[in-house]
Amino acid sequence: MTADELERSMRKYYKCVYSMALCYCKNPSDADDIAQDVFFKLFTYDGSFESDEQLKAWLLKCAVNRSINILKSSWHRLSRPLDEAENVSSPDSCDDGGGTLFRLISKLGKNNRTALYLYYYESFSINEIARITGASETAVRSRLARGRRQLKKLIESERNGYYGLREII
Repeated sequence: MTADELERSMRKYYKCVYSMALCYCKNPSDADDIAQDVFFKLFTYDGSFESDEQLKAWLLKCAVNRSINILKSSWHRLSRPLDEAENVSSPDSCDDGGGTLFRLISKLGKNNRTALYLYYYESFSINEIARITGASETAVRSRLARGRRQLKKLIESERNGYYGLREII
């Protein structure tokens, strides 16, 4: 891959990869590191892609895998962030008027959060989400349904002025 091709890919997909990583790890610094790692991997990748959609799916799969690796690492398990990730701002790609929906999605469990993000923000099909996350299509459908129910409860509770998450989910 040439530097120009990498730059074009970064301009086109950086927000997408960053948002996927942020959705997974809920830490902007980790998400930025993951995105950089993914694009470095793309730069050193010897293969080719048939389409932009295949490239995007590959990038998101790499972001998911790298996120999982970071979350499993002993450094991550033993360290504590300076700021709580609960107040993470939404990525620029979110267009829900201030990131409220993205903020609520980020409160869900990792699997449900990932499925909802890929389905609604990145417009992947259930089959594609299953391939990206390594889950079965049935599991993805369940995660979407469960995530929608939890998100509905969060939205209703926010409208009513109640912000406790444990009792809702």
